[in-house]
Amino acid sequence: MEFWFMLICGVLAALYGGLILVYRNWFKRLKPFELSKALEPTVFFSIIIPARNESANIEKCIQSILAQPYPLYEILVVDDHSTDDTPLLVTKLSEQYPQIQLIHLKDHLDGQSTNSYKKKAIEIAVEKSMGSWIVTTDADCLVPPNWLQYFNAMILTKDPVFIAAPVMFTLNGTFVGQFQVLDFLSLQGITAAAVSAGSLSMCNGANLAYSKNAFEDVGKFNGIDRLASGDDMFLMHKMKKQFPNRLAYLFNIEMIVTTAPMPNWYSFIQQRIRWASKADSYKDKKIFGVLLLVYLFNLVLLLGLLGGIFSLELLLFTSWVIAIKTLIELYFLVPVAQFFKLEKSLLLFPVMQPFHMVYTVIAGWLGKFGKYQWKNRTVH
Repeated sequence: MEFWFMLICGVLAALYGGLILVYRNWFKRLKPFELSKALEPTVFFSIIIPARNESANIEKCIQSILAQPYPLYEILVVDDHSTDDTPLLVTKLSEQYPQIQLIHLKDHLDGQSTNSYKKKAIEIAVEKSMGSWIVTTDADCLVPPNWLQYFNAMILTKDPVFIAAPVMFTLNGTFVGQFQVLDFLSLQGITAAAVSAGSLSMCNGANLAYSKNAFEDVGKFNGIDRLASGDDMFLMHKMKKQFPNRLAYLFNIEMIVTTAPMPNWYSFIQQRIRWASKADSYKDKKIFGVLLLVYLFNLVLLLGLLGGIFSLELLLFTSWVIAIKTLIELYFLVPVAQFFKLEKSLLLFPVMQPFHMVYTVIAGWLGKFGKYQWKNRTVH
């Protein structure tokens, strides 16, 4: 029995390790997109911010956008049934800045419930938008100073219909915050690496831009609106299918949108369950295959540690595999951390391994078979 377990674990380890090494090679090939100062502001952007109970963050988010030197944009904040001062704060800002518009989602639902309020919020905002390009971010995010200038430059020089860009958590000095930074670092690295290989496979709605015409051409969120999450990833896959060579990733340190990590383990797990809930809905089998490999490998390692209670040989074997896994992942993460200027965070990476394996298995299982809490809503 132990032999077959070790064989399966070894095969999964070889596949996983090979994949991570390939990702590192792809990431190292990626060249930053450079901003040409000669390009004039041309594209009018409609920035959409869905917001629910974000009174602690919404003003800072909007102010970071207003600090842009780029002149051609509007801000549409869609309030999703907030019970705090979010709409009041946005209203006050809109009185001072005419480019800000507040939309109340409840005024457009006719009392109906939906499984994806965020997708509905974006669709309604797009209908009311004036721009030829939609830019999305989250209400708890801060955008960089030249954000729109970079989007404008890429649109004018590369002719894409969909642009993803980097997102990163801010360091807050807590263990759970540091864990999220390292976990997200790997996701961002894989996103960029896939672009280098010629295939945008992941993205984050906190830093996206897409053509309004293309959004309408793919049928908006039709066909993917039954899922609570996925306003970014599933839309990307629809765009990829209809416009296979016109998706881009804006790789530049000046394009990083930042947000705070979840404040505790419970909210972090709830967020990751939400992300995992859409895993088996991906039509791109390559992405599903990678997710399945990651899940199975971590599950087998946990089972190996549990089995090690009864077998010293199994415990030693599993420990060696985990050590090799850690080294390979660090080898991949070093250039990624250098890009995000988070090299010091890697010192804690080995300590995070057990937590990462446990959360991957729990979030993956509950994402498929459980329910989760998000923004004070229970989602099945």
